[in-house]
Amino acid sequence: MVHISDTHLLESGKLYGSVDTDQYLTNLLERLVASGTDIDALIFTGDLADQAEPAAYRRLRDIIEPYAHKLQAVVVWVMGNHDEREPFSEILLAQEPSSAPQDRVYDLGGLRLIALDTSVPGFHHGELSPDQLQWLANELATPAPHGTILALHHPPIPTPIVLMGMIELEDQEALAAVVEGTDVRAVLAGHLHYSTFSTFAGVPISVAAASCYNIDLIADRSKTLSAVSGGVGASLVHVYPDQVVFSSISFDDSVEFASFATEYAQQVSSFSREERKAMFSAKDSDFNKAVDRQQAGL
Repeated sequence: MVHISDTHLLESGKLYGSVDTDQYLTNLLERLVASGTDIDALIFTGDLADQAEPAAYRRLRDIIEPYAHKLQAVVVWVMGNHDEREPFSEILLAQEPSSAPQDRVYDLGGLRLIALDTSVPGFHHGELSPDQLQWLANELATPAPHGTILALHHPPIPTPIVLMGMIELEDQEALAAVVEGTDVRAVLAGHLHYSTFSTFAGVPISVAAASCYNIDLIADRSKTLSAVSGGVGASLVHVYPDQVVFSSISFDDSVEFASFATEYAQQVSSFSREERKAMFSAKDSDFNKAVDRQQAGL
């Protein structure tokens, strides 16, 4: 799975007049297709349209759907505090416009993915109503074959950014009481505009960096919040029988210093365990000696 958050598209185009949100997304999706990575879902954890403009939702849908088709991936849309339920449900979910919470359940080959709507109409903080919590408890009462992943916008964890703490998820203890002891294996969230990891109710939680701009956690002390162009990215989520692994993907331009051709992977696939150690692990192997020379600029 690929976890993407906080796209913040505007009808008029660039965010803050300079942030090309469309291009960031397109670059990521092009790289995903070129990588050949097996991706079964694209999960967007909220703040999809910065001002909930219908045209922005349509443009986001039109950008994502062709790539999802190429990747053969399910698209999961999750509400954020910048989103509004009516255009979200009509344009992204192709349903009648609705002001009800946009909670959904997806079956990804036996892995249950639950999208929770933590948005509060007219406000930026997050909440889950008693009815939503009861609905979630009812869903989790029956374990899924490969467990459950929750996807929501407001992460139920502390933040060192004071202003972000003002609009956090309220009554986190109530959600913890529902999640603890169930088959929930991971929680995916956004909202914070920086990548971070923690645990919640004994479950690992991954907060994806925003795909538009991020917050500098060590900004000059004269600022309580600093939005910067760096650090934009997403997260790869690999689900194994006994583990869930989160890996950050950076959108920032980078220079490739070295690479190894696909032939190495093909070659290794036919190696015995000892042959692999002899070539890749042994420091004095011809392979590692060549790598050492390359790294030393020789």
